[in-house]
Amino acid sequence: MPAYIICRVAVEDPSALKAYQAVAPAIIEKYKGKFIVKGGASVTLEGPPESRIIVVLEFPELADALAFYNSPENAEARKLREVLATFEFVAVQGV
Repeated sequence: MPAYIICRVAVEDPSALKAYQAVAPAIIEKYKGKFIVKGGASVTLEGPPESRIIVVLEFPELADALAFYNSPENAEARKLREVLATFEFVAVQGV
């Protein structure tokens, strides 16, 4: 059953994330993930206006999503972005 990681990213200067963006796709792919949504235009339909960048990753199983998030590679990549942006991650099992 597929699983998704939904990311909300608050960043002042998107160009500052280039180092993280250079390494993250290979780590995601290594753990069988792929981008479904990568920061395109969004429109808030209900609730408070959403100004953050939205990213959705798809994995074959929830275990793959968790393996990616908890991987040593992702821990290293997090160090590149922690000082540049605030990321929120939610993993959810699909249907």
